[in-house]
Amino acid sequence: MDPTDRETACFEAGIKFGTLYHQFAGTPVSESSASSLETAIERSIENQPGCTDATVTIHTDRLETTHGYTELTGKYLDVRLRIETDGAVVHAEMAMEEGYPMMNVVDVTDIE
Repeated sequence: MDPTDRETACFEAGIKFGTLYHQFAGTPVSESSASSLETAIERSIENQPGCTDATVTIHTDRLETTHGYTELTGKYLDVRLRIETDGAVVHAEMAMEEGYPMMNVVDVTDIE
């Protein structure tokens, strides 16, 4: 049985989050570099198939810097993704929940 468009879109959202998190976790970040890093992450994820929009927010007010920078982790990030397949659109997000960066599907819409 082939996956549905909805299942494929949800799977793609998960792939994008896995790529984003594991590619960029540990990247040095400071208040002055946060904006350019947000843009780099967004463009990187938007290059992947099906991703039509990525919005990354690095919360500079949460950065715990030593020597002027820290390592990027999920506790500093909010991410929103829009993934499209031929028949479905998925909105997904990553945000901190109880001290853990949770990645969730927000909604799935069929395209007619």
